[in-house]
Amino acid sequence: MTTILVVEDDPINWMVFQKVLKRRGGLDSIHSENVEEVLQIVRSGQVAVVLMDVSLKNSHYQGESVDGIRITQLLKADPETAKLPVILVTANAMVGDREAFLKASGADGYIAKPILDHVGFVQQIKTVIADHDSP
Repeated sequence: MTTILVVEDDPINWMVFQKVLKRRGGLDSIHSENVEEVLQIVRSGQVAVVLMDVSLKNSHYQGESVDGIRITQLLKADPETAKLPVILVTANAMVGDREAFLKASGADGYIAKPILDHVGFVQQIKTVIADHDSP
């Protein structure tokens, strides 16, 4: 079964994502907002995609507070993790945010919260995974 890593600081959002991914997509998911753990999980090869919250309140790396943009930059800069798709998930859905966040982070996709279309949400994730898996 395909597993998704959800990097999210809101426990309610994590529970919603977990249920929607499982019920609508048959996808397993794991969660962490600990940057070292995120890097370890991604390097292990156990996930097919990362859903990355842009605004993280509790994440720190090398003594500094970091957001989802910075964590995505770390993943994309590491040859060992650069190819794994990362989809940004954010409530910051203002005009221009999508393009700015994708450019700044190097992420592979962007989904605005709240997630109202559960089927479309899962389909977007599955499309990114399929695009990544195709030669």
